[in-house]
Amino acid sequence: MRDEYLEKALEVIPNKNILINLISRRVRQLRQKNDSAVESLEHLELEDIVLREIIEGKLTYELFEEEPKDDDDTYVASLTS
Repeated sequence: MRDEYLEKALEVIPNKNILINLISRRVRQLRQKNDSAVESLEHLELEDIVLREIIEGKLTYELFEEEPKDDDDTYVASLTS
């Protein structure tokens, strides 16, 4: 993971726990089907692609107000176009 991407993503999502969980979920999605919302001329690791999606405002999250069914359902990630 590139430090400069991580620092910029932390400016967008300052909660490290949410950021790490969001990265993890999105990386799993990209492994299943590589449909990245950003383009790059260089080869990036999946984690860096996700960080770029966050930095560019193409990946957001929403916290649930209700009680989650389990620990993994406390927020939902969504891609914006």
